[in-house]
Amino acid sequence: MRSCLSYLLVSFLFLSSCKPEEPTRPPNIIMFMVDDMGWQDTSVPFWSQRTPFNERYHTPNMERLASQGMKFTQAYATPVCSPTRVSLMTGMNAARHRVTNWTLDKDVLKPAELKHERLSFPLWNVNGMTPDSTVKNAVYATPLPSLMRNAGYHTIHVGKAHLGAIDTPAANPENIGFDVNIAGHAAGAPQSFWGIDNFGNTEKFKDTPWPVPGLEKYHGQDIYLTEALTQEAIAALNQPLSKRQPFFLYMSLYAVHAPIMENKQYVDRYYKMGLDSIEAKYASMVESMDQSLGALMDFIAAQNIDDQTVILFMSDNGGLSVHARGGERNTHNKPLASGKGSIREGGIREPMIVKWPEVTKPNSINPNYLIIEDFYPTILEIAGVVDYQTAHQIDGESFVSMLKDNEVLVQTRPLFWHFPNEWGPKGPGIGAFSAVRRGDWKLVYWHLKESFELYNIVEDIGETSNVAENESALVVELATLLTEYLKSVDAQMPMHKPSGEKVTWPSDKLTDQMVALK
Repeated sequence: MRSCLSYLLVSFLFLSSCKPEEPTRPPNIIMFMVDDMGWQDTSVPFWSQRTPFNERYHTPNMERLASQGMKFTQAYATPVCSPTRVSLMTGMNAARHRVTNWTLDKDVLKPAELKHERLSFPLWNVNGMTPDSTVKNAVYATPLPSLMRNAGYHTIHVGKAHLGAIDTPAANPENIGFDVNIAGHAAGAPQSFWGIDNFGNTEKFKDTPWPVPGLEKYHGQDIYLTEALTQEAIAALNQPLSKRQPFFLYMSLYAVHAPIMENKQYVDRYYKMGLDSIEAKYASMVESMDQSLGALMDFIAAQNIDDQTVILFMSDNGGLSVHARGGERNTHNKPLASGKGSIREGGIREPMIVKWPEVTKPNSINPNYLIIEDFYPTILEIAGVVDYQTAHQIDGESFVSMLKDNEVLVQTRPLFWHFPNEWGPKGPGIGAFSAVRRGDWKLVYWHLKESFELYNIVEDIGETSNVAENESALVVELATLLTEYLKSVDAQMPMHKPSGEKVTWPSDKLTDQMVALK
């Protein structure tokens, strides 16, 4: 009898050991995107030292996220919002996807482009991105959320979309792969951040694109837009959690974009600090954004899925500084120069944090550079999505290896920016340009004057010294690299109105100069 029991026990253990393991559940992913948040708009220092701005802003939840994950000090986007957001959703560089300026009205250039006295701008993809190849003046691509949904993720969009012009498919995020869309549409800013204003849904603004849609239940309430969006995001997460389905949440706040409107819960702190009214209001918007991040982190922890959830924090362009702010213009991102709309570091370098439990080392700092299109292949790799097919070519490179190791790399990969457009406001580093960064060096080619600027970003983070004349060989090398890339993606260039001639390619301009000197 004992031998029979022993046999049964051994058999049971053998069969148990042979039982196939359940497949590993892919992680939940939160992409937390802030609008117009500068590198310095936080109490988390992204430089080698703390600055007065780090002392001004109160962002304890960013501090908490950084303590639990990896902080990136050289993360780049584009100078304005739609190009960044389309790059995120497609993995394409802006020069390739041609959504090089901010989108809104269908089939037309921006008024500032039409009125430019000296440059004639190309008809870029003013309609944004599209999942429908028949839509004109738009980039046809396979959107990130559609691949995530095909892989079994419940996909949720909350807040600002700004991916497609009015009356085009991508104006509604549900048309690019999101199961749920909360408050996202064609416009890139809200008419109002206040529920008591119905977020702009009033008779006065009914025929404008700016009122925020889909939040009617908060109309008339004393609630801030960021808080309302956060409540809706948490409520939307209950569906995938109840089904034990992994989720991809694109938490895309309208904050801290203009109009600068205070959150009354937080603004007094900043008045007491002696800030002027505009900067106090702006700081309260930053703190409201941080509270949104904290509420999501608290919810994830309360659901006991903290160890199963990846959080990526990023901004879509540099902090607003050339207009609408208090104090001295073009100083709000120091030590970085300039701000939103500019190819200076203040316009393109962003605060970025990633927490991937069991992968990113807590409280770690990664100094290597990367760019916004890299998020597309990275998120798919984190999700375990492999062998996917896209209707477009991907420029981004996964930074998963960086998440696993914050070792300082010798980086030779070039990063490219291309803006054959007119943004509108005037300021340092603002205007039509093409640019490349490789290693420590950044070369900027200005379309209007067909001139060059060269900066060593590591030694001169504020871009105070243009060394193009002293480093002519490097200018030639980088201009050639930039030109080869622009031609390879069939990048658009403006034309000079007086002559009707297209702006010269960067390397061709140098060749012309050399011939002229002989």
